[in-house]
Amino acid sequence: MAVNPQLYPNGMPVPFVNEIFVLARDGVEFEIDKIPGNQGGNVKGKGTIFLSNIRMVFVASKPVGNFVAFDMPLLYVHGEKFNQPIFYCNNISGRVDPVVPSTEHQALYSAHSFKILFKEGGCGTFIPLFFNLIASVRQYNRHVSAEAVQPRVDPLQASQTPVDEMMRHAYVDPNDPTRIFLQQPNSESQLRRRTYHSQNTDN
Repeated sequence: MAVNPQLYPNGMPVPFVNEIFVLARDGVEFEIDKIPGNQGGNVKGKGTIFLSNIRMVFVASKPVGNFVAFDMPLLYVHGEKFNQPIFYCNNISGRVDPVVPSTEHQALYSAHSFKILFKEGGCGTFIPLFFNLIASVRQYNRHVSAEAVQPRVDPLQASQTPVDEMMRHAYVDPNDPTRIFLQQPNSESQLRRRTYHSQNTDN
């Protein structure tokens, strides 16, 4: 994960090399814990979730203190669950491990708990795409994480996941305001990130 990843002026995340954005979902509420500099470490904000072949990025519509966005590599997400409570809105909960610089000990960092709440409209497009994509990323990268010599999995390995076929057969729920990207936004920009550790805020 990375707090406040690089964004374009329009709020779109600056992509990594070979990153393909799949969808954007407005009108979500996002909850995350263990954020430095915020009271109690817990942050709750409203905004947009972007989903790519590498990560999920929440971008707040209004900053919450110094918190503007949160980046979650798909390979570091675990325990994800779709919840349909009777008296509350549908949501996804889970945990995400931090992206730890290779010079630091992973034991010093603990996983964040997150929740994505769908408060405006349905989620029949977002949910299948999210779970299919995360399953595809894990399946394609299983051989990388299985290597005992390399205990840390590079989150950018997920860029090799083939997502074209999944996108062609995506179900679009008319009650879900999710926007699917048929072509990449900001494709004219040459700015591409190559690492998660380009900023001091990435811890």
